[in-house]
Amino acid sequence: MALAIPHAALHTREPPGRVVAVVLIAHGGKSKDTRSTTRVQPAALRMYPFFRRLQRHGRGRGLAVAQLRYRMVGFNDGDPVEDVRWALDTLAERYGGTPVCVIGHSMGARAGLRAAGHPAVFSVVGLAPWLPPSEPVEQVAGRTIVLVHGMRDRVTDPAGSLHFALAAREVADRCCRFEIARSGHAMLERASLWHTLTCEAALGSLGLAPLSGRLARGFAAPSEEAARIRL
Repeated sequence: MALAIPHAALHTREPPGRVVAVVLIAHGGKSKDTRSTTRVQPAALRMYPFFRRLQRHGRGRGLAVAQLRYRMVGFNDGDPVEDVRWALDTLAERYGGTPVCVIGHSMGARAGLRAAGHPAVFSVVGLAPWLPPSEPVEQVAGRTIVLVHGMRDRVTDPAGSLHFALAAREVADRCCRFEIARSGHAMLERASLWHTLTCEAALGSLGLAPLSGRLARGFAAPSEEAARIRL
């Protein structure tokens, strides 16, 4: 008997009126793992508080929020990048090319940044991003990039996101990186700050709310300062 091929899926909540912008949430995973994903795996559940907060704060502004379920648990040879691009194609067809902010955690941040060259992408928010030294940056040209890393992260290296932020500043439209003290990879310590900053970055980058002061200052700061904003 042939094995069924897993398919990516989107869990979406729309505002009551017209959709004017979209957030796509891409959760974390593993470096190599070909098992099928589920909606209740810890990496997916970790992003539901972000989903709910964005829905609550964005529904009155025309924001649709979608969470991606990958085909496979692992990054493997770039499987979640293909899934993010599929999701972006699907959202563009569904909502007529409205601007998208991709919010990714860990592996999802890497996949979202890899897919940033998609024409629907306006911004990417990378939370505790997994960014090896060889990651490309040319695809973020013209985009808004916000990276956030807990300084107690022992799963993904904050030095990787620092290196990426400094390189991305050369090509992105706007880019800054925040360092959250006393917080690790799971974003459980100082969770309220993670959620608030992510919501500010998504709504502000999509033009659905004014930029917060810390984002405006970060985008305007010199590269070294913008890449090491301590919170």
